[in-house]
Amino acid sequence: MELWQEMLRASVDSGKDLVERFGFDKELADKLNTLFHIRINPYYLSLIRYQGDPIWLQCIPDAKELEEDNFPLDPLNEEGDSPVPSITHRYPDRVLFLTTSQCSMYCRFCTRKRKVGDSGKISMRFIQSGLDYIAAHPEIRDVIISGGDPLMLTDVMLEKIISGLRAIPHVEIIRLGTKMPCVLPQRITQKLVRMLKKYHPIYVNTHFNHPWECTPEAKRACEMLADAGIPVGNQSVLMKGVNDDADVMLELMRKLLMMRVKPYYLYQADITKGANHFRTPVSVGLDIMDKMRGHTSGLAIPAYVIDAPGGGGKIPLLPKYVLGRNGNNIILRNYKYDIYQYPDVEEEDKAPEVQLERKFMRKRTKPARKKVYPKETVRADGQTK
Repeated sequence: MELWQEMLRASVDSGKDLVERFGFDKELADKLNTLFHIRINPYYLSLIRYQGDPIWLQCIPDAKELEEDNFPLDPLNEEGDSPVPSITHRYPDRVLFLTTSQCSMYCRFCTRKRKVGDSGKISMRFIQSGLDYIAAHPEIRDVIISGGDPLMLTDVMLEKIISGLRAIPHVEIIRLGTKMPCVLPQRITQKLVRMLKKYHPIYVNTHFNHPWECTPEAKRACEMLADAGIPVGNQSVLMKGVNDDADVMLELMRKLLMMRVKPYYLYQADITKGANHFRTPVSVGLDIMDKMRGHTSGLAIPAYVIDAPGGGGKIPLLPKYVLGRNGNNIILRNYKYDIYQYPDVEEEDKAPEVQLERKFMRKRTKPARKKVYPKETVRADGQTK
């Protein structure tokens, strides 16, 4: 048994553990564990510095989870975009492939808590149907392997899935969505990275939310992936009491770059049932983005997005940098709030209906007409007319 598996066995993973380790009321602990299973491995537990700190909030359940908030269990309508049990197919050229229900640490803000931890809903028995679906859809060129956490699978089982995807000619990109570099970096072993590098191009998206998670162990795990030629990106969630502060977020992004991890997304917290206490106003996220842009390298700036409720996909949000126009000049402000004018290129004169179409239509509803040229005719003297 590998070290990471031994550490999993020593996890806090029951209501009884909450009572014994943290003094929870037994009835409350059992209710919370029934609502969404508890698992906190010893490594991540060791990062807690005091009760209620940013690490505690992410992993220790709270009575607030039991409050009725009228929010959905499936806020992103993943079930509606699921043609077979293991696949979410929302975007034209890529799919989410759920391969396991298990995680090494169950985040209390999880947006997929209706399925995560339940082997009846995300199961190995659905893997082949997922591979068959991907093989039958040549438009799919990018597959994100997720779950749960796919690195909860053994190297052997994970390789079977990845090699199955690599056998499909139209699959170009394989991504692993895993929180292991953050919550259990001991899972990233030389044996694992040797296996993964056989299937390039392969990418990893991981999930750090606070600078305290950027430990020497996490740095080593991320560097092992990078040394194997696997680019690592990070997806953070904006959460009240965890990282809803520009200085904290800036420190996190800078530390990620030092670990060779590229900040990728900063998510506005989803409207998930039982997680409303983590949500912040959108204005907080915009203010954080405003205070990062220009004050650090563009490499450290993630895209701030809302994953639209109901399955609308990721929608980027930006502070307001374009203030208006002055004739052909665009009025802009920079990160210091200094004002500048940029002379725009004059638009060609178009009929009003064409301008309207260009402004509001992504593509024509009817195919453009082909220009028809008159056929040449030959005169009696051999000339064309």
